[in-house]
Amino acid sequence: MSCSVFFKTGKDQYGEGDVFYGLSVPQSRKLAKKYAYLAFKEIALYLKSDIHEERLIGLFILTEQFKSADDKSKAKIFNFLLKNIKRINNWDLVDQVAPSIFGPYLYDKDRSLLYDLVHSKNLWERRIAIMSTFYFLRQQDFKDTLKIAKLLLHDEHDLIHKAVGWMLREIGNRDVKVEMKFLDQHASKMPRTMLRYAIEKFPAKQREHYLKLKIR
Repeated sequence: MSCSVFFKTGKDQYGEGDVFYGLSVPQSRKLAKKYAYLAFKEIALYLKSDIHEERLIGLFILTEQFKSADDKSKAKIFNFLLKNIKRINNWDLVDQVAPSIFGPYLYDKDRSLLYDLVHSKNLWERRIAIMSTFYFLRQQDFKDTLKIAKLLLHDEHDLIHKAVGWMLREIGNRDVKVEMKFLDQHASKMPRTMLRYAIEKFPAKQREHYLKLKIR
């Protein structure tokens, strides 16, 4: 499958105008590790590029730097990323940095930024909000995932439906009772794609139960 189909780069699609070299993710990661020493000024050139893989490599580099950074350096990386947030403009770019930089940085801090992003008109900023909580739920902290999922129940975009459903499923992988409580309250109002992602690993009878709630 070509990148143009996989990332929806046609007219009026979410990735319209994005350009690809055709590098694989492992190839991009390898390049990022090779150039992990680059300064922000150089990384900014990658993020400003019209080439998708160059933006991805720039974000991979930031992720590599964040892993070994001290608190002061982590703050600099996070703030640099915020200044360039408009360049995080496809789902794979979001899914790279939201759980690996946004989530870890905000975990022990004020998380209100995520609620600002939830209400953004920008699709990718809304996806950053929910995907950042992936880090939180890995620490058995579900509250923000559930709150943000509720705020996004009526979002119109399929990529938000998929992300929210995915995060609800991840909660269920850790505590299925918590996920089921949320579904019992909201399944009937959830977009079908969101619901299907959320219940993907449920036994057949449970999936059927929640799908019937949706029909009602």
